[in-house]
Amino acid sequence: MELQQTGLPDGTAHIRNIGGIRDAEVTFSPGVTILVGRNATNRTSFLQAVMAALGSDNVAIKGDADEAEVELELGDETYTRRLRRQGAGLVTDGEPYLEDATLADLFAFLLESNEARRAVTTSDDLRELIMRPVDTEDIQREIDRLVDRRQSLQADLEEIDDLKGDLPDLEAKRNRLEEQIDEKKAELEAKEAELEEADADVEESREEKSELEEKLEELRSKRSQLDDVRYDLETERESLDALETERRELEDDHDELPEAPAGEIQELDDEIRRLRQQKQQLETEVNDLQSVISFNEEMLEEGGSSAFAELTDSSDDNVTDQLVDDEVSCWTCGSSVDRDQIEATVDRLRDLSRSTVSDVNELEDEIEELRSEKREYEQAQRERDRIERRRSELDEEIEATEDRIESLQERRDELTEEVEDVEAEVEELEDEDHSAVLDLHKEANQLEYELGKLETDLERVDDEIGDIEDRIDEEDDVEKRLDDVNAQVEELRTKIERIEQGAVDQFNEHMDTVLDRLGYANLDRIWLERVEREVREGRRKVTKSTFELHVVRTAESGAAYEDTVDHLSESEREVTGLVFALAGYLAHELYEEFPFMLLDSLEAIDSERIAALVDYLTDYTGYLFVALLPEDAAALPDEHERVTEI
Repeated sequence: MELQQTGLPDGTAHIRNIGGIRDAEVTFSPGVTILVGRNATNRTSFLQAVMAALGSDNVAIKGDADEAEVELELGDETYTRRLRRQGAGLVTDGEPYLEDATLADLFAFLLESNEARRAVTTSDDLRELIMRPVDTEDIQREIDRLVDRRQSLQADLEEIDDLKGDLPDLEAKRNRLEEQIDEKKAELEAKEAELEEADADVEESREEKSELEEKLEELRSKRSQLDDVRYDLETERESLDALETERRELEDDHDELPEAPAGEIQELDDEIRRLRQQKQQLETEVNDLQSVISFNEEMLEEGGSSAFAELTDSSDDNVTDQLVDDEVSCWTCGSSVDRDQIEATVDRLRDLSRSTVSDVNELEDEIEELRSEKREYEQAQRERDRIERRRSELDEEIEATEDRIESLQERRDELTEEVEDVEAEVEELEDEDHSAVLDLHKEANQLEYELGKLETDLERVDDEIGDIEDRIDEEDDVEKRLDDVNAQVEELRTKIERIEQGAVDQFNEHMDTVLDRLGYANLDRIWLERVEREVREGRRKVTKSTFELHVVRTAESGAAYEDTVDHLSESEREVTGLVFALAGYLAHELYEEFPFMLLDSLEAIDSERIAALVDYLTDYTGYLFVALLPEDAAALPDEHERVTEI
């Protein structure tokens, strides 16, 4: 895969007070720009200035300045960055190329101290570096939310399936009710005909008949009310059973939650706060060291007495004081010191800076582990609080339901007594002469009551069938939403895996090609393997992926064997680190928005291999800045643009 970018504009960088640069203007074109010069000739300072304009914070202000500024013109677009000292740190403003330079800092700004480039040498966690720009916690939170949504949709589908199973029985019940209603209507019609015939043969006072009919109507009404109360009572009891079941399940869930020891979360907070303070102190030391390194590089470049005075006057930097007192005290008296001795001192400071950065990374890992443990406790506490709230709600609902049941039972008993009283009154209205007619009235009344009950039952069954059919009509929509949720969960779950596997594949592909081009003796292959391991996260074990780097060599006998990274030459380690950074650049598709790559400190690689490596990288970025010594630059084609003075 080659990503050559065309149509890119020429650029100009205006720089003030960055690193060792007081004031400079450099123009460049798309393609390779070679910064040619010896050490301490502002090549790294220029690269830092470009990084600042592109959005990085890994930049140092000139030792004798309090403010710095970079302006990067690319065609019609201008990107700016202003920096000023504030306490022990720097504050920035302006409009850089990138709002967030995390990816570029890791995989495009490949200066000597670049983490991805140094990871092979320092045996850092390669997988962590590749995945650092990815907010895996946010992805997991979204996955958890979608999984909850999926469970809800699956429950809906299960409910619809259950309702489908209920539908035949309900339809059969409706048919039976309709048949029973027809039969009951026929019985009632026959009874009314019989009653009409009997009434024709009996002389009865209207008043007596009217009173009887009123009592019969009252009896029908009381019986109907009693039936409704019994139905409501049954419904409330079912509701009570469901509420009590839910409460028991909540109590089981509550008992299964891990119990956070008293004060554990506060202790974790205190420890995280302590480690953060320690990390901030180390980061301040790194900034101080970078300032000292840049300041001394500037003194090496200037070589004048003014630099000595500036160093003597700089009394607010502890690291600088140590440098003056312990390493280069001769600067304060103006005596001459061999340049190699000063450069060796600066190299030691660089090593100290890298070591401190490694300590910062270890602290960050420890902080993240504590955060994970704290999140686990907090999640359990949130779940415990949710269960407590719901349990309290259930207690209130259960109490209210029990009150309604008690009220309905009382009402049922009252209606039962009232029905018995009305039945007794109807009995009193019966006459020996008219008992047959009264019996017919009672039978007709009973039939009307039974018919009304059947019709009410039919209405309820019809409503239930209608509700079920409405739910069944929603099935296609629920399935579609479930498919969408499943697709989102799968996409999120495979996003991390795709990036990881993509980085491994990119590394292996490009490593094979680069090794073939550079021709290292008896080095057959360097390759990454993605493996799953069980690791401890807080108090629990989880499965996580990791990257293992393999080195394959050929013995004199011609047999292949696996070697260790420690046995790689410095040149081989540098190349491996650069290819790893390129793999991250491609795996995160940084090239889609960012056509820059910066390189320096390639002295460990010989000139011919540098030329081959630069030629290879040219295919993957629009602007490639490379800082080289004159003898290394001579090995590259003359067509590449060169900058010899900054």
